[in-house]
Amino acid sequence: MKVLWEGEIPADEIVVSPRPVWKCRSCPMYGKRPSCPPHAPNWTEVREWVRHFKRAMIVKFEIDMDNFEREKRGVLRYLLKREEEFFREGKMYATALFPGSCNLCDDCPFERGEACRLPTKVRPSIDAVGIELASLVELDFSESVLYGMVLVD
Repeated sequence: MKVLWEGEIPADEIVVSPRPVWKCRSCPMYGKRPSCPPHAPNWTEVREWVRHFKRAMIVKFEIDMDNFEREKRGVLRYLLKREEEFFREGKMYATALFPGSCNLCDDCPFERGEACRLPTKVRPSIDAVGIELASLVELDFSESVLYGMVLVD
C-alpha cells in the first residue's frame, strides 16, 4: 500500500445521496460487516452530519491487487492513524471513512452474528453513508487504487 496523494476539500462540496447506498445492495458484503448498510448511519442522517464539518481530507492509495486484503487493511489502519493525528491536534470530531467494508480482522466474527472485536476502530464505508466519491475525484477503474476520507471539524 502506498499513499499516492492526500488533499483537502471544503466539506460543503461533499454530495450525500441514496445512490451509493443502493449500489451497496449489490455487494456480497452487504449487511455482513459493521461498516456496511444497514449497520452504517443512514444517508439522510449523514447529510446533516457532514454539514457540521469544515473540511475533509481525501487520500488516494495505490494497492497491490494480488494482496488485496492485506493492502486494504493497511489503508484502514492509515486512515485511523490520520484520524487520531487530527484528534491530537484538537480536532475532536475528526472521523475516518473506509473504502468499502471493514476488514481489520482476518476473520470477522460479525459475519457469524458475533460481536465485533474492534468496535472502537470500525468506521463506516464512504459508500455506505451515501457519499458520492465520484463527485469529488476522477475515478479511473483501470487503476489499482482505493480512496479513503477523514472528515475534519
